Amino acid sequence: MIGKRLKLARSAEGLSLRALQAKIGNRVTAQAIGKYERNEALPGSGVLIALADALEVSFDYLMGDQNMVLEGIDFRRKRITSKKELARVQAKALHLIERYLMVEEVLGLPSAEWHKPREAPFPVHELADADRAAQYMREHWNLGIDPIPNLAELLEERGIKVLIVDSEENIDGLAAQVRRSRGEPVRIIVIRLGLAGERQRFSLAHELGHMAMEVAPDERLRERAAHRFAGAFLMPAEAMWSNVGRRRSSIGWSELLALKQLFGASIQAIIYRCGDLGIFPASLSQRLFQEYSRLGFRSAPDYEPNHLAEEKPGRFDRLCYRALAEGAISEPKAAELLNVPVRELNRRMQEPAPIAGQ
Repeated sequence: MIGKRLKLARSAEGLSLRALQAKIGNRVTAQAIGKYERNEALPGSGVLIALADALEVSFDYLMGDQNMVLEGIDFRRKRITSKKELARVQAKALHLIERYLMVEEVLGLPSAEWHKPREAPFPVHELADADRAAQYMREHWNLGIDPIPNLAELLEERGIKVLIVDSEENIDGLAAQVRRSRGEPVRIIVIRLGLAGERQRFSLAHELGHMAMEVAPDERLRERAAHRFAGAFLMPAEAMWSNVGRRRSSIGWSELLALKQLFGASIQAIIYRCGDLGIFPASLSQRLFQEYSRLGFRSAPDYEPNHLAEEKPGRFDRLCYRALAEGAISEPKAAELLNVPVRELNRRMQEPAPIAGQ
């Protein structure tokens, strides 16, 4: 039966039953589509193909694992987000993770559990506990105190799948567990397409915090603790003291921009982190934030200057190329998974990619 998948795909496109009826040329009624979603009826092959085309998903997707669901969802948002848009993001995430798991399966690769410390989830009763949780996580992953060059790749190396989806609203990040019919649950972090690199990295670290900590049932504390974890994970105390100093009474924008490049964090996050560590007195933080607002750094679309490049998790693409090279999937299937034309796929397989800046 296709009910769950059909409803998820329709939610991902933001279509009503009547809108989907119109998009398939009124081949069946909205009432009939509703019956398909409730598993009260099954469409014929022609209607099923029309539904897949209209929803921009594959036939295989609609016929896929109907029991695959997201559980334990935590998400980061800037403003109130509609349930409809959150449903769209979840549906797109499920679509992406199924493709990911399919490639792992054809290659005979296990979907490893994420590499969490034995003590995790760390109990958090106050914000200082979030600092300690970030420190333990870094120690468990043998990261030392150096800045993290590519956080998306690091998370994938540690068994957390990173997915990028487009969203009409400001859902910056989402962490969840994917339960499926076969195999162990899979941990994922979803981030919004188009985020500046510094915001993307903070969202990834924020969602890692949700996964790594168990916070008292206080929504405000949960979000503040995840923010504190993200700052501490990206900017360890020892590294900040070494590069900024123990106590500062002033700092210039050139230095702040240089620190942004070093740690891969926004100026705003750097100011907060320096305040948390007592490097900046409250008066300096307040003055910097006033100047930050005056310069328009809090406002979309530009926010602050010197944006960092987005980090793109590359493991899924690498697995697709490997599966194609080993004959585990066909060219059309690889092109579908990578969302590129077959001609472009052939070019990529035959020609070396140009090196950035040359």
